[in-house]
Amino acid sequence: MNYSKLLVLFSVLVLGQFVALNAFGQVSSNESPFKREFGAVKILDAYFGTLEQKIEVAPGDKNVPFTVVFANVGTQDITGIKGQLQLPQGFSSADGKDALIVADSDSESQAGDNFSLTFFVNLDSHILIQQYPGTVKVDYSRLRESGQRNEFFDFKFKVTGDSTLNLKAVDPFLTSIKNNKATIEISNSGTAPISNVKIILGNTQNTISSTQVSLTNVENVVFDQNSWDVGTIEPKSSKYISFQVYIPENIHTETLHTPMEITYFNAHGDKVETTQNVDFYINGLIDLRIYDVNVIDLSGKQTVIGEIINEGNTNALFGFVTLEPLGDSNIKKTTQFIDEIETDSPVPFNIPVEFDGEPKFGKHDIKITLRYKDDSRIEHLFDYDTAVFLKDTTVIPEPTISDYMPGMIGLVIAAIVGVIIFKKIRKKKELVTS
Repeated sequence: MNYSKLLVLFSVLVLGQFVALNAFGQVSSNESPFKREFGAVKILDAYFGTLEQKIEVAPGDKNVPFTVVFANVGTQDITGIKGQLQLPQGFSSADGKDALIVADSDSESQAGDNFSLTFFVNLDSHILIQQYPGTVKVDYSRLRESGQRNEFFDFKFKVTGDSTLNLKAVDPFLTSIKNNKATIEISNSGTAPISNVKIILGNTQNTISSTQVSLTNVENVVFDQNSWDVGTIEPKSSKYISFQVYIPENIHTETLHTPMEITYFNAHGDKVETTQNVDFYINGLIDLRIYDVNVIDLSGKQTVIGEIINEGNTNALFGFVTLEPLGDSNIKKTTQFIDEIETDSPVPFNIPVEFDGEPKFGKHDIKITLRYKDDSRIEHLFDYDTAVFLKDTTVIPEPTISDYMPGMIGLVIAAIVGVIIFKKIRKKKELVTS
């Protein structure tokens, strides 16, 4: 036997195995990146919603549309398209828990066109907001060909959660003919984040010119800014925007509608554009001033008097004036009802002075508090601090020369009159004697 030839042949076989292993070592036998399985149908997308619009879904939603989009990549038209969906545990058919999730397409798909199948599913309340795997089986027939074909596709889909955007005024009351700080809360009460939120105050001038009718009443209202970049609003959270707004005099005792144009991206990454109105109630301005506070003697009793004037543009309602002591004053706290305080018309008040304990006279520091309600029946307080001087009316002052002056003047006048009368009588007697 020729061992040298056998050795050479064995060496060639071994080297051939190494060459083969080196040639295919970077790819597996069934996962080549260049592998292609050509068929008539190709899956494009799978999501909750319809062909026209994706929708956000949350755990517990029922009878939700789930759409799978395909492309007919074959060379022939197909018809009789049916589908069956297989989803993980926690997803079931809208027809019942144990029913198949199926869908039919009523129309045929021409070669090169897209088509879709829409299934209806229920989501259990315990599932998580995350990505899930799914499988769909598609049955179809080619035109001018007998028999039915089917193909299977694996895909991934996401339970997004749902986002709910809402705008509201933190304090819905503003006041006319003055600057107001307004704050709006932008909240997301859903389970999915809202990203890249931008808000623009509606362009009412364009609205009016296009419709010839004012849809809001903000044409003459002055805002210090009209656009805000809010950013991302996480689920169950809020963000706030603030701005200054001046309300003209002609807008009061009515609701101000401020249109806000909102753009954001939902959990699918789709851009959403919507408009919401934020409403404010405009109170009239009540601008009160207390002046000419003094003490007079009224019916034998010292009384604190004063005037109240309203320099605003609406009446103050249900007015009460309260006199109370400050510091070491022992004036008794007393309240007087003065009713409505009209604009540009002074309203007087007078409160008799009473004491807690023994009367104290001289200087007293006091506070006058005006309590009233505005148009929306919200109560307000206006304080005015001042000092008054109380006299001791029980002390009889010692007489001075000025106190005797009236009597002395009367005696002088009587004496003059007496002298004149005496002279007249004497003159008459002299004439009679002669």
